[in-house]
Amino acid sequence: MNERFQMMLDWLESLPILQDCNVTQPEPASADASFRRYFRIVAECASGNHSYIIMDAPVEHEDCRPFIAVSQQLVEMGLNVPKVLAKDLEQGFLLLTDLGSTTYLSELEKRVETQVDQLYGDALTALVTLQTKGHDAAQKLPAYNEKLLNTEMSLFSDWLLETHLEIGLDKIEHQAWQDVQKVLVDSALKQPQTYVHRDYHSRNLMVVEQGNPGILDFQDAVKGPLTYDAVSMLRDCYIAWPEEQVTEWQRNYFLQLCSANILYKDEWAGFQKSMDLMGIQRHLKASGIFARLFHRDGKEGYLNDIPQTLNYLVNVGAKYPQMQSLVDLVESKVLPKIGQ
Repeated sequence: MNERFQMMLDWLESLPILQDCNVTQPEPASADASFRRYFRIVAECASGNHSYIIMDAPVEHEDCRPFIAVSQQLVEMGLNVPKVLAKDLEQGFLLLTDLGSTTYLSELEKRVETQVDQLYGDALTALVTLQTKGHDAAQKLPAYNEKLLNTEMSLFSDWLLETHLEIGLDKIEHQAWQDVQKVLVDSALKQPQTYVHRDYHSRNLMVVEQGNPGILDFQDAVKGPLTYDAVSMLRDCYIAWPEEQVTEWQRNYFLQLCSANILYKDEWAGFQKSMDLMGIQRHLKASGIFARLFHRDGKEGYLNDIPQTLNYLVNVGAKYPQMQSLVDLVESKVLPKIGQ
């Protein structure tokens, strides 16, 4: 038992909510791409058995305050997220309500058509709630601005190309890469700016009996492009669907936005293009993060998710002449090395 784990046990013993309860030994609850760890406990109390999640976020690496603030905002919007029951900001511990262990991904992989449609329908409706009821709260969030968008895309060139694949860009390729980045940034900033979860996908959405979906990992929320969360879910890094199915869900989401007076029905074509370009920006970021998780953090499993992100770049980018240089780069230099 390491010192950090013992600190967590000592903190749990001090919590009034757990007094006079028999508490099980904390067990790992989920993996995370950050320095945070999550544990589950069950407290046997006079009022019954209660399951809780402990967030272990070492203060030298993580700040719990954004999680607490965003959790409160989402609760006030009526969304189903873990509620903060106890906190110790000096040590980096939070006690949270438990949304269970059934991820969207685990259910979607069964590919039962009626269930898949229901899950995506629930998640898109929750997203529209976030973007309508979250208007005022979004003004308090960091901006998803040009600097942040470019910083994210640099993860692709710095970590996937240079560090992981040892691919350098010549002068012409470098200029083409900068041109691609500018097109993607301009498209993102021209969209309506709204409340953005920033990691709205099948590993962060939980299947729950009431108030589906349960929503996790929201602490990096920003004010940013309307289509970001939707494309994170519909062009998920961890599970793929036929293009016609994605378009059907996309249209459902678009019509909900029209009903909420966020968009108008004659904007469908522009909306599709905006979402496509937003997806390219996100998948550039994701592929770089997966490479960084391996080289910097020793998390090898995420390398398996890189090919799908690259296939999205090729398949979606091929629709747009401004993306052709990126498509050529990925097809000619990146995919051949990834396949080795």
